[in-house]
Amino acid sequence: MAQILSGKEVAIAVRERTAALATELTVKGYQPRLGIIRVGERTDDLYYQSSLQKTCLSVGLDCQVFAFPLEISQEDLQKEVAKVAADPTIHGILLFCPLPKTLNEKAIREFIPQDKDVDCLTNSSLAAIFTDAPEGFPPCTAGAVMETLHYYDIPLKGRHAVVIGRSLVVGKPLAMLLLREHATVTICHSRSVDLPSICRQADILIAAVGRAKMVDASYTHSGQVLIDVGINDDPDRPGKICGDVDFDSASAVAGWITPVPGGIGSVTSSLLCWHTTLACKTAISRNQE
Repeated sequence: MAQILSGKEVAIAVRERTAALATELTVKGYQPRLGIIRVGERTDDLYYQSSLQKTCLSVGLDCQVFAFPLEISQEDLQKEVAKVAADPTIHGILLFCPLPKTLNEKAIREFIPQDKDVDCLTNSSLAAIFTDAPEGFPPCTAGAVMETLHYYDIPLKGRHAVVIGRSLVVGKPLAMLLLREHATVTICHSRSVDLPSICRQADILIAAVGRAKMVDASYTHSGQVLIDVGINDDPDRPGKICGDVDFDSASAVAGWITPVPGGIGSVTSSLLCWHTTLACKTAISRNQE
């Protein structure tokens, strides 16, 4: 039976260092602040907003919500995002996506400055990840995977990591972060030929494909570290969520495994707060130069 790599402990560690830095900054008269931009009132957006507000409060961050109606025009939303971007009291910006189809989401994302782009939504932030530039922040989900691997002292140098998923949100940037730490990385996807065979070769297997319970025991082997990034509706339990990994099947074989819920998702919002606090610190240093 695989050893569980719980995200709760990782999230606590991230929140502790965030709270320490936030306290240091507020004592000096600076309040780290996250700005959330939301269009409409989607249930999942409202749930995530509430969760983020609680996390921010727990670590000493302020959280300001900028909510706009579904009918807002492209021009008006771009102006509003630009206003938030220009506000010196806002240090991190999170744009809830996807936006309504009436809006050009890619264009709107680019109004977020790189130094406030705490979830890697813009082309400049993504470029920094792919070119190993020091500016910018990685996507929080990809960063949460790295935080988890580090917390549990999973060695990366020289190890073979297989990432199932090629999105710009997780798969591709995560591959770059793994390469930075000298892992040997293979990127696969749902159309890769003989995917289970490729995955069984991995020391570290990361499932980020967005298909419920796709990765079962045939994808893993004893001693493998299996990281599940997926969040899906559970086809076997209505109203519940599951990952991309068939936990019952894979955990009987793998060496280590993250659960869903309680795994990588637990770390993501905490990391967003950490990025925002770092952005505040960087802004202070830049203004003092």
